[in-house]
Amino acid sequence: MNRETHSERGKRVSVAAGAELRRFVEDLAHLRRAELPVALPAPPEPKERNEDVLGEPLNMRAVAKLIGCSAWTVRQRYVPAGLPHLRSGPNGKLLFYKNQVIRWLLRQQQKGGMTL
Repeated sequence: MNRETHSERGKRVSVAAGAELRRFVEDLAHLRRAELPVALPAPPEPKERNEDVLGEPLNMRAVAKLIGCSAWTVRQRYVPAGLPHLRSGPNGKLLFYKNQVIRWLLRQQQKGGMTL
């Protein structure tokens, strides 16, 4: 074993170990580097977008027209019965979403619930 050493960046390395390290690095240089994808694949698109799930926003009159009754009937009968809605504030307007209203109506009909 060769005991000669030389200083490399302040560290003492044996000449034999240095030569072995150089051969190892040269061998690595011939290997192919792993190819990485350019970017992550895009996440799958949801089957329905939130807009499609909720539908367009409707006011009280539009819901009444959709159901075929008066706005008074919507407020006094269907909202207390569970018609899905949002209130914009403590005393604010009621906001409905078309597809939610339609799904609720279909469920009521399937249950044999209230008549419209």
